[in-house]
Amino acid sequence: MARVFIYTFILIAGWFPVLATAADFDTWRKEFRATALAAGISASTFDTAFYTVEYDPHSAKTDANQAEFVRPIWEYLDNAVSASRIFTGKAKARTMKELLDKLERKYRVDGEILLAIWGMETNFGTFRGNTYTIEALANAAYNGRRRAFAESELIAALKILARGDITPARMLGSGGGAMGHTQFMPTTYLRFSIDQDRDGKTNIWSDNPTDALASTANYLRVLGWEKDQPWGMEVTVPRHFNYALIGEYETRNSGFWNGRGVRGVDGGKIPNHGPTALIAPAGANGPVFAIFPNFQVIRQYNMSVSYSLAIGHLSDRINGGKAFKANWPRSDPPMTRANQREIQTLLQKRGFNVGPIDGMIGPKTVEAIQAFQVSEGLLADGYATRNLLNRLRP
Repeated sequence: MARVFIYTFILIAGWFPVLATAADFDTWRKEFRATALAAGISASTFDTAFYTVEYDPHSAKTDANQAEFVRPIWEYLDNAVSASRIFTGKAKARTMKELLDKLERKYRVDGEILLAIWGMETNFGTFRGNTYTIEALANAAYNGRRRAFAESELIAALKILARGDITPARMLGSGGGAMGHTQFMPTTYLRFSIDQDRDGKTNIWSDNPTDALASTANYLRVLGWEKDQPWGMEVTVPRHFNYALIGEYETRNSGFWNGRGVRGVDGGKIPNHGPTALIAPAGANGPVFAIFPNFQVIRQYNMSVSYSLAIGHLSDRINGGKAFKANWPRSDPPMTRANQREIQTLLQKRGFNVGPIDGMIGPKTVEAIQAFQVSEGLLADGYATRNLLNRLRP
């Protein structure tokens, strides 16, 4: 009776699309159940895991508005590398020195990078998320933007439940399906998790971060982290510098950049830390960075330049490093994701390869912007702005 009343109220209120979507979600769940069983998940595991799962009409909006992709990079960094987070990170470095030293020796991963990831992902474990992972991933799969990805993560999450690592009630994390102190996706957990405290079970969800930090160290090691090597450094470029040379994957040796007048903010030459690229996340009027191979390791943890820069900078600050010297162009009008999608669409119409049109300015879109800027005789810094959008519009 209560269900009939709710459905009637929804119809009267004009919310029929929500009701129809929820019904479609049930159809998806039945179809996915067959997929899961074919992948070796038992019916009892699936039915127990999905017993409380419901459609969340807000999940699609949440999925499309991750802070690292929609906020200006300076606002993102203000929050990510805050004074309180730096202070806490330094305190953790002191109180957890024994564990961090042990992980450094075993996995060859610097302790401050582990602290930076822990601090960024869950504020050092103080908020690990309160969303049921199965429900988060089920909604992500149903919403369809990354269905194949979300369904593969769901299978992995069900396998974790099946082998008894955690109960459904305690499998909590972010709205995107990431779990534990350092926000592992289920497939990452299955491949890289470590029982560091040797209690017979890997537990990244508990109050104790030991297993989570060890698992993260193991993951970074496999991704190729080089201990005692920097992620990058802030640099200065000379007047009349050719910004068309910058680009995340436009790597050169340090001698190339030094020969073109690029210097560290202290005036010194760029050290040789392997293949080196320059990025200018806020264009020619913001800070410029030389990035080294470890930057790309962080990028594999989260595919956002803002996130990777924040992790690198936070690790430096925890280790006693200084704030960036150059100012961000904070007076620039903010760009919405719709603005960025329009830039991508207009560039593509002009024949420039922007990659996926998703409203996220990644390396391919930066290259496309630079190519357009070169064709127009503009400074080719690859920065997406309102002025650029207006110039692209018919």
